[in-house]
Amino acid sequence: MDLQTLLFMFFGGLGIFLFGIKYMGDGLQRTAGDRLREILDRFTTNPLMGVLAGIVVTILLQTSTGTTVLTIGLVNAGFMTLKQSIGVIMGANIGTTVTAFIIGIKISKYALPIIAVGTFLIFFFKNNKVNNYGQVLFGFGALFYGLNLMGDALKPLKEVQAFADLTVSMSENALLGVLIGTIFTMAVQSSSASIGLLQTLFSQGLMDLNAALPVLFGDNIGTTITAVLAAIGASITAKRAALTHVIFNLIGTVIVLILFKPFVILISKLQVSMDLNPEMTIAFAHGIFNVSNTIIQLPFIAILALIVIKIIPGQESAIEYKALHLDERFIRESPSIALGQGQKEVLRMAELAEKGLEEVGLYMKTQEKKHGELIPQFEDAINNLDRKITDYLVQLSSHSLSTEDSKLHSTLLDTVRDLERIGDHMENIMELVEGKIVNKVKFSDSAVEDLDKMFDLTLSTYRQAIKALETRNVEEARAVLEKEDRIDKMERELRKKHIIRLNENRCTGSAGISYVDIVSNLERIGDHAVNIAEVVIGED
Repeated sequence: MDLQTLLFMFFGGLGIFLFGIKYMGDGLQRTAGDRLREILDRFTTNPLMGVLAGIVVTILLQTSTGTTVLTIGLVNAGFMTLKQSIGVIMGANIGTTVTAFIIGIKISKYALPIIAVGTFLIFFFKNNKVNNYGQVLFGFGALFYGLNLMGDALKPLKEVQAFADLTVSMSENALLGVLIGTIFTMAVQSSSASIGLLQTLFSQGLMDLNAALPVLFGDNIGTTITAVLAAIGASITAKRAALTHVIFNLIGTVIVLILFKPFVILISKLQVSMDLNPEMTIAFAHGIFNVSNTIIQLPFIAILALIVIKIIPGQESAIEYKALHLDERFIRESPSIALGQGQKEVLRMAELAEKGLEEVGLYMKTQEKKHGELIPQFEDAINNLDRKITDYLVQLSSHSLSTEDSKLHSTLLDTVRDLERIGDHMENIMELVEGKIVNKVKFSDSAVEDLDKMFDLTLSTYRQAIKALETRNVEEARAVLEKEDRIDKMERELRKKHIIRLNENRCTGSAGISYVDIVSNLERIGDHAVNIAEVVIGED
């Protein structure tokens, strides 16, 4: 075969392999019931549980990178602490070895029949569950088919003297192998792909164990690049989690390079005693390396956290996402106290919505990125509390409550729903402002002035509604209704002014659409503030 054909086969095979892993991971995720985020959120109470959660999620995703990026997202959103994330990252490194073991099962010759069965299940069944299994099988087959293509393209390397010289150099200088593995994995952003390629090279006798193992260690370092990229622009804690991933893999590599000769002897003996094929030999080396690295470093999670805090100083996110007052013991022991705790959490949710609205106002006025980045965090926190508080109050509803407490219970459930919708409108406005910035849309000075007035009135109305809820003051609640009438009137006036500006060519069509949508969202926030106030009046 000519060089062009070989290159096409190699890169085409690599593409099919990467697609197979992604497609299989997506199918496994759907089959498992898309609860990966919940697994990470709930089962990371201690480092050991974090490791187990990391292993499970990585097996389902078929990528340690995906688990690490998901973890960084949870850390960035405040759902997970730095120490919890370290355990998950360690588990992800163990979970990713499963792909290497799958490759070690020599079923490459059945790749095309497996793809055929997967295709049949996807296209000839209308059941979603069967389709998901079909996706898993199709991805599984594509993984092996891609490997076959890469293997066929690499066979002629046996006759290339330069490659032979390179493998000799890697056998003599382990650091060179680590560097090659790191660079290649950074380039393809998949340790599974680079390890699969390494298994193919080793099985074809293109490199010995002394050359292959350092490349394997480099693959583990290279896979951290995606986590680093995911942490760019994220919170300080998320940056620390990404750095932890890098440090964890670097320390593991340093340890195993110090003990390189004993490690090679161990793997060689395992290969002979267990009669392992070459692909499975690399899989066992990968598994032993990652499990040992985790066992060694797991007791030092607190020290790892301290190191990254020193390297990346600064205050962590001030947004507390998790519920602070919802203790389920009170539901059984004292429903009345439990209801009071629920009210405290609803007021805290309201406070988060208020802070989010303040950031929206600042983003509208300054268009500074730091304000825009905070708004989705407040929205995530509000959505999380919406679920937690609603579940808590639903549990409480099965217990006997006094007439007064029943009214409060109903008020809190209604308020939570309105606060969640306010969070949605808050995010809508942020997206409209983002669109305005990206498309370089300009509002006229009079339009900006009117918008500022309406925003200030809306925020004032919301604050008064929450004050009425907290104090159960009917007069405050009635004042909210009066203010909301002014918001409705202002919305009509601003729409009329907008039409006049359009007719006089003082405003473009694109600017007008953004403007009217922002005004509509502010008016709806006012409506939800009225809903909260009306519930207080209804109690009376």
